[in-house]
Amino acid sequence: MRPERRDRFGRSDRYNRADSTRVNGEIRAREVRVIDADGAQLGILPIRDALALATEKELDLVEVAATANPPVCRLMNYGKYLYEKQKRERESRKAHKQIEVKEVQMGPKTDEHDIQVILTRIRKFAKDGAKIRVRVKFKGREIYHPEVAHELLQRVANDVVDVATVESMPAFDGRSMIMILNPAVAQ
Repeated sequence: MRPERRDRFGRSDRYNRADSTRVNGEIRAREVRVIDADGAQLGILPIRDALALATEKELDLVEVAATANPPVCRLMNYGKYLYEKQKRERESRKAHKQIEVKEVQMGPKTDEHDIQVILTRIRKFAKDGAKIRVRVKFKGREIYHPEVAHELLQRVANDVVDVATVESMPAFDGRSMIMILNPAVAQ
C-alpha cells in the first residue's frame, strides 16, 4: 500500500498529480464496487473492508469510475500502473512523426539563376518530406508592388507542381509575402 506523501506546505501529493485519480484514503464514498487485480468482481464492499483487502494483498485501491453509483475501484499496484501509462505515452510520442517546416527566402527582384537555385532547394525539401515556407521579403518601396511578389510565388508554385502542392496561397505577413507548400504524395 502506498503511503500518503506530503509536500513542503503539508498538502498531500494528490494535489500535485496531473490526473484526478483517487487512491486509497482519498476515496470518499461509503461503499465501493471492488474489482480484483485479475479482473474478477468482488462485489460491493464498505470502504473500510475494501481498504483492508487492499492492504492485505499489498496493493492500492484505485478509483476507476468515480461517477458510477457506487464508485468502481480496482485493486492494483498504482506505481506500476503510472509507470506503464507514462511508458505508453512516451512510445506514442516517439511514433508520432514531427513535420519539419523549411523556409526559402527571396526578394521581388531575385534574378533568374537565384530562382533556379531556390527551386532546387524546394525540390530537395519536398523530397525529404518537409513543408516549405516560401517568403518574399520586401525592402523599402518594394512593398508598394505586391503583384510582383504574387506573380513570383505563383511561378514558383507552377514550377514545383510535380513535387509540392500549395497549402496556403500567397498572403502578407508584415513586410513579406508567404506561401506554404506541402510535399506531394507519391503515387
